[in-house]
Formats: sequence, C-alpha cells, structure tokens
Amino acid sequence: MTRRTTLATAFLFGATALTSTGAFAEPFGMDPRAAFLISKMEDSALKSELEACMGQPIQRTNFSIGHRGAPLMFPEHTAESNIAAAAMGAGILECDVTFTADEELVCRHAQNDLHTTTDILISPLAETCITPFTPASGDQGATAECRTSEITLEQFRTLTPKMDDRNAQATTAEEYVQSSNSWRTDLYANEATLLTHAESIELFRSLGAKFTPELKAPSVEMPFNGFSQEDYAQKLIDEYKAAGVPPSDVWAQSFQLEDVLYWIENEPEFGAQAVYLDDSYDIDGWSPMDPATWQHSMTELKEMGVNYIAPPLWVLMTLENGEIVPSTYATEATAAGLEIITWTLERSGPLGNGGGWYFQTVTDAIDRDGDYFEVLDVLAQDVGVVGVFSDWPATVSYYASCKGLD
Repeated sequence: MTRRTTLATAFLFGATALTSTGAFAEPFGMDPRAAFLISKMEDSALKSELEACMGQPIQRTNFSIGHRGAPLMFPEHTAESNIAAAAMGAGILECDVTFTADEELVCRHAQNDLHTTTDILISPLAETCITPFTPASGDQGATAECRTSEITLEQFRTLTPKMDDRNAQATTAEEYVQSSNSWRTDLYANEATLLTHAESIELFRSLGAKFTPELKAPSVEMPFNGFSQEDYAQKLIDEYKAAGVPPSDVWAQSFQLEDVLYWIENEPEFGAQAVYLDDSYDIDGWSPMDPATWQHSMTELKEMGVNYIAPPLWVLMTLENGEIVPSTYATEATAAGLEIITWTLERSGPLGNGGGWYFQTVTDAIDRDGDYFEVLDVLAQDVGVVGVFSDWPATVSYYASCKGLD
C-alpha cells in the first residue's frame, strides 16, 4: 500500500470518526465569509433579514452544493476540500468523474487537467504527459497537457494535488506548477489527498452528504481500449449500486445529453434525478432570451424524460429596468416542469468588476462583493432553483438556512 493510499484511507476513517463523535453534527456555526459578504451589501430588506439570522444555527441543506468541494481555499476534488464543504453545511457534494489508463474512475474536473491540478510536471510521471512542458518564449505562453488516461490508478495515487492554476509565463516546469490565483490561497494545499470515485462515495456518506457525480467528457477517442461511452456511464452508476447508495441520494450529471438519456433508459431509478448540464450557450447566436436559438425546447427535454437541468448562473438572469430578473430560459424551464440547478457561485472572485463570465448578463448590476447574496436571492426566490453549486458552500448554506430552504 502506497503512502498516498494510506492517506486516503485515513481520511475516510477520520471523517467517519468526526461524524460519529459529533464534530460535524448539525447545526453549524457562523462562517466569517458569509458575515463579510453581508457587511458589503447595500442597505436593503434582504440585508436586514440576513443580518437578523446572525447567531442562529446553520442547518445542512441540499440547496447548498459543494462545487468540487470548497476550492476557493482547498485543492479541488480532494478529501480536504470535501470535508470543508460538508463542515459548511453543503448537503450535496460533487465528484467530477474521469478514468485512468486502467479504466478506474477518479475525481478530476477534466481528464486532461493534471498539469494544472497536480505536481505531475515535476514528478517522474511528467514523461507520460501527452504534451510535454514547453516554456514560454516571446509571445508564446508556456504549454502542457497531462491526462489521467495516460497513467494507471496506482500512478495517479502518487501525485500531489494543488490549487488549480498555471503560470503561462513560466520558463521552467517548477514555475508553471507553483502559480496560484491571487484571490485563492495555498494555505490549505499542503498534503491534500486525491480521491477515487469509490472513495468519494464512502467519504461523502460518512460526512452525511448526498452525491452529484459528473461524468466528464473524455479527452481520448471512445471506445478507449474497448471501454465505450456506455460502459463509462454505466460504471459510474454501478459504483453507487455496489456501495448500496439509494438512487434518491444521487444526482448524476453530464454535459452530454446522450449520457443523461442513457441513464434514463437503462437505469431509470437513477435517471429520474439525472442532471443535464446544458452548454448550448456555446452555439453561435445562442441567447437565453430567444428560444429559437436553443437546441431543444424545455418541453422537448421534459418529453425525453429529463427532470433536472443545470445551466450556469448568467443563463438564468437578465436585467429589466436595472433590476435582476429571471431570463426567458428560466421561465420556460419552470413552465415545462423542469427542476433547475445552477453553477457556480463564488468562482469569479471579487465582484467589483462586474463578476466576469458567470455574471455576464447582469454585469451592470454587479459592483460589490455583497452582490453574491443579491444574485442568490433572485435565483432562489424568483427563478426558483432547487440547488446552487458554490466554491465556498458556507455562503449558500447561510442563505438557505436563514430562508428555511431544504
């Protein structure tokens, strides 16, 4: 057994010990960041309501979903990141699922992100990278690409995770992997622990959380050594069945509608809560305000058996007389009977510049950090979303608990 395997096993048992001794027992205490964001809000009825909840217990809620755990401060998809998210009241935790060369399922945001999320480029496994590190030169930035599909599970376990980022101006591999986003932190990045999908199931269950695995699109051509896309989708579900997890506790996700339809047809109990991560916004001319530009109408998706849809934050909002209101996309989804989940709060950092990509349809209404709560309130009360992914789940947990959301 490798040291990395021992660490992962220790965290699984450690999390169980924490829950059994009451260390993670509800209710939770006030999170400093939630208090900070409230202090940065403009005076309003919402601010007064949120202030009135200070000092009250924060309950665990399925409305609060840990996006890769709590990667605002912890390396994503690690045991530590998810333990932190659970401690913040996230009722549902996420493992983005991809596979290794020996077809084992592991938690990574993408099959080809090891060069930005681990130390692979400065490890003996650097030689497995599909694109070796190339230093920055002139106007050409540094490049690399390293995939889980090029290494075995045993090799994967030897890697050390880090905060997701790269230094595009790096002239050495050491410089490339040491960079970290200015509004994130490396304070909790030491000795973080990678997870397989099966290990994430045991960890999340021991933390009292439910599950939302995402089947990531492969970077390799499928079938991969005879491993088909259908095999991949089925293996994800099979690991929940093997662990005895009830389908009602699992919201399996995919950006590929074909995966969602596969689950609906072949695993209907799990398919009933399968989540379609709609990325049709990438189509030229697409608009959340114009149904004629959509690949499928909301009614068509519902007729296919889709019950949950999950677009990014900006798709669900627009501005009307300077106020944030639901988009046509949001109102059509609700009218068709679709449940809506959205992503990702607190992934844009400080909001003084309008919030970036996640807030692009409401930029003119975003000018301070406290606007995270303003957006969250519109999504919950006006759009009617049933869950919000966040890189710091405590913010969503605080709002949900204050509002009495499930």
